[in-house]
Amino acid sequence: MSLEFTLPSFAKINWTLRILGKREDGFHELCTALQTVSLHDTIHFEPWKTLRLTCDDRSIPGNDENIIIRAAQAMQTVFNVKDGASIHLEKSIPSPGGLGGGSSNAVVAMIGLARLWGIQSKYEDLYSIACMLGSDVPFFLHGGTAIGTARGEKIEPIEDVFEQNLVIVTPDVAVPTGEAFANIKAPSLTNTTPNHILRVCRSEAKSLDPRQSTLTNDFEASVFSSFPEVKRVKVKLLELGAVNAAMSGSGASIFALFDKTETRQTAEKALDIESTWRKFAVSTVSRAEYRELLHLQGA
Repeated sequence: MSLEFTLPSFAKINWTLRILGKREDGFHELCTALQTVSLHDTIHFEPWKTLRLTCDDRSIPGNDENIIIRAAQAMQTVFNVKDGASIHLEKSIPSPGGLGGGSSNAVVAMIGLARLWGIQSKYEDLYSIACMLGSDVPFFLHGGTAIGTARGEKIEPIEDVFEQNLVIVTPDVAVPTGEAFANIKAPSLTNTTPNHILRVCRSEAKSLDPRQSTLTNDFEASVFSSFPEVKRVKVKLLELGAVNAAMSGSGASIFALFDKTETRQTAEKALDIESTWRKFAVSTVSRAEYRELLHLQGA
């Protein structure tokens, strides 16, 4: 049996993203409803003497500036592995874009390397590494629809949302995540406020209907002000018949829901005039489908 294999690395959107306040550690308390979608990168693994990362996009670094290499190094350390690996990334998810491409790549690298190196990894071990790599990395150990709280790393899977007629549009705009957070005027949290706000946010997320609910992203106001092209994307999608639309993460990608395939296809065609916008027709990926495609066991 060949030791070479390939895994998909799915993007995510944030149905909602609320900034609840500033924590004592300087980070922000979040409550977000996360969703894996069918847009994905592809990662190829094979045995190698050292760690090697290549990519079909030359703008993506192949050294430890890349979260894939940092994930691989952490796996070597935690599981005391001396083997290397050759990893090739085929990039489709816009980066940056608020779609979690790097975080997804990190988790898929961990899953792929555990398989390549014959590691019997526990969820707790991978979760610990994921938290070290970034706040939105742990979600990709679950997939499907989930609530993320604290800095985003505490994941609570909820009933899957199914939507077939989604479009993601990413304009040629790079929104620095640090700048997006800096522009949020979040109050400092007291000892009593987080629990109440979290209860409300969780309740809203669990009753989410993407077609009917208000899809609130607290980054939108400041990002739209600083990057009006991002706002123009959302306005355009709604003009083209989307029943709902919102920004994903800290931007710049906007996702939109359409009531039927024909309306979505008409909107896609109308967007052809926007030469600097990348567009993707996508659907949601359920937790069961996600786990099956990545051969995920456990939690």
